[in-house]
Amino acid sequence: MRIWVDADACPRPIRDILLRAAERAKVETVFVANRLVRIPRTAHVSFLRVASGQDVADQEIVRRLAPGDLVITADIPLAAAVLERGGHALDPRGEIYSSESIGARLSIRNFLDDLRSTGVETGGPAAFVQSDRQAFANRLDAWLTAQARNR
Repeated sequence: MRIWVDADACPRPIRDILLRAAERAKVETVFVANRLVRIPRTAHVSFLRVASGQDVADQEIVRRLAPGDLVITADIPLAAAVLERGGHALDPRGEIYSSESIGARLSIRNFLDDLRSTGVETGGPAAFVQSDRQAFANRLDAWLTAQARNR
């Protein structure tokens, strides 16, 4: 089991939580990005740099993903692809994507994308706050605990 991190847009506090969790749980964690992301290389943490281009990191994560792996991403289409391949997806704000909710999330995302393409201002995501960090840390810990029990 691996944790794959869509590192191009991963908030630094989430990266720090993942680094600590990888060492504590001894879970291979791979940060994937098309730009250099400074992370300490350890026995359980690595970095994979991919070519520049839209969705190149996402495609590489999906290509390498094994069923049961966890992907950390805020990218809804990537989360959908992960679920299709038998993986798990966790948003940096602590939401676990599920096969029951991903269709609605994709529809909303596509609708907002269509609005933006016509010039409508839809605003951006809410500020990333301490409660988001805590929700993520709690979900990650619960997931790691469940995986340890299933080994």
